[in-house]
Formats: sequence, C-alpha cells, structure tokens
Amino acid sequence: MGHDRIHARKPTHNLDRWSVGTIERIDERDGHCVFELRTEDGDSVELVVTAAIQELVLRRLDLEADESPIGARVWYRKYGG
Repeated sequence: MGHDRIHARKPTHNLDRWSVGTIERIDERDGHCVFELRTEDGDSVELVVTAAIQELVLRRLDLEADESPIGARVWYRKYGG
C-alpha cells in the first residue's frame, strides 16, 4: 500500500510539490492513521499514513499535553502526487 506524505513543518525542498491543509479530524482505519484535512481552497482531503508517521507529525506540532491537533496547519502530498 502506498502512503500519503504529511509534515508538521514547512518542507525545505520541492515546495511546489506540497500543499497546505488544516487538520479537521484524525481517525484509524485498517491499522492505518487517516488525517482529514481542509485544503486552502476549502476542499476536504484524506491522507492515509502509518501510525509511526502520525506520532511523528503530532510530536512535531509541539502541542501542549492537553492541546488538540485539530486546527493545526500541515503540509501534505497525496500518494503518487
């Protein structure tokens, strides 16, 4: 299975290949993490990543222990995009 790409911080390379979104929801499906994002154009997009990537992204958002990642800005690429 190909996984999508997501970063908590602005990428430093190939910026034209990345899009910006805001986290609206995080779920689990079939052992994978699903981020639902709102794009800058107002569309909704789902990203499927591994649990390890989810943990890495959430850790790099530098959230307080009681702070939700909902509303956080991230950079992403759909698989194959």
